[in-house]
Amino acid sequence: MTSPPHVFPVTVYYEDTDMGGIVYHANYLKYIERARSAWVRDMGIDQNVLRDTEGLIFAVRRVEADYLGPARLDDALTVETSTLALTGARLVMAQKVLRGADVIFTAQVTVACLTLAGKPVKLPARLRTAL
Repeated sequence: MTSPPHVFPVTVYYEDTDMGGIVYHANYLKYIERARSAWVRDMGIDQNVLRDTEGLIFAVRRVEADYLGPARLDDALTVETSTLALTGARLVMAQKVLRGADVIFTAQVTVACLTLAGKPVKLPARLRTAL
C-alpha cells in the first residue's frame, strides 16, 4: 500500500512572476524544494541535526520537469510529493504542482545522500524506514 502524498501549500507572490505575469519557470524548482524540505521535516528528520551529528546531507542529483500550464499572481497552489524509489544512497520522488484540481507542473527528482566531503553514502536504516 502506498502512503498518500505529502501536501505543501504555496501562494504565488508578485516576486514569483515574470513580465508576462506568470510564474517564472525557475520558481517551480523553488516550490518543489520547499515542499521536499517540509516533507522531510514533517517525518521528524532534522536535516541540521543529520548534518551536524552524522555528517550527512541530501543533494539533488537529477530533475526531470514538465511545465504543463501557467500559474499567476495570487494563485493558491499545492505541491504533492511522493516516493517513487529508494535505493542505497538515492531517493527518487514524484512531485506535482496543482492549481485546484489542475496539474500545472510535474517533476521527477533524484536526491542522493552524501557525506560532507561529497561522497555518496548509503541512507541510514532509520531514514530508509521513515522515507
